[in-house]
Amino acid sequence: MRKFYHENSLSIITFAIFFLLWAAMGIAGFFSYNNEQLEQGQSTASFISYFTTGHFWEATFENWESEFLQMGFFVILTAFLYQKGSAESKTKEEHEEEQQEEENEEKGEGESKDAPPWPVRRGGFIRKLYENSLSITLLLIFVLCFIFHAFSGVRNYNAEQAYFGQPPITIWKFFITSDFWFQSFQNWQSEFLAVGAMVVLTIFLRQKGSAESKSVGAPSGKTGES
Repeated sequence: MRKFYHENSLSIITFAIFFLLWAAMGIAGFFSYNNEQLEQGQSTASFISYFTTGHFWEATFENWESEFLQMGFFVILTAFLYQKGSAESKTKEEHEEEQQEEENEEKGEGESKDAPPWPVRRGGFIRKLYENSLSITLLLIFVLCFIFHAFSGVRNYNAEQAYFGQPPITIWKFFITSDFWFQSFQNWQSEFLAVGAMVVLTIFLRQKGSAESKSVGAPSGKTGES
């Protein structure tokens, strides 16, 4: 058990923090939602029923979509673009070496102690799909979160419309409201700001022991994590 935790401690702790913060968000959202309901003279929700409201899920998915959009694009951009001195960028030489290794593997010239994953051994379209599977998966999750954001958002929007005696709207009409796009853009811009800051700050700053930082003694002009 100790070995399992040691080998998987990063993902375990990360997801543990996520669930704790998501629960905290739900608790804070529950009180915020009921305060709004009381101010509008409407009935409040129980703690359990709150988690079925558009208020909770809209807030959840509008944040998740921005995270996966950011990660998906960052994975793609770092495959082609460079930033001199950044720990988040590969050097041109590293890209060329990887391409050469892949060409050797395809020709059967590369040597490896471990057998490559089955999509690599299968080759063809399956290999091509596998070569881009990380970015594809991240962007697919983004699309799903974007759709769920819209569905939960229109529920919350129509609940507010009902309070003001206005008729409900369809999800397609909600897609073109300023509310929906304001929610999306306010999250998307912050994610790319954070990524850009990380790319630039890792040129000059260090965090000893972190895989996201260059070694403490590395010069600022050194590109990559080493």
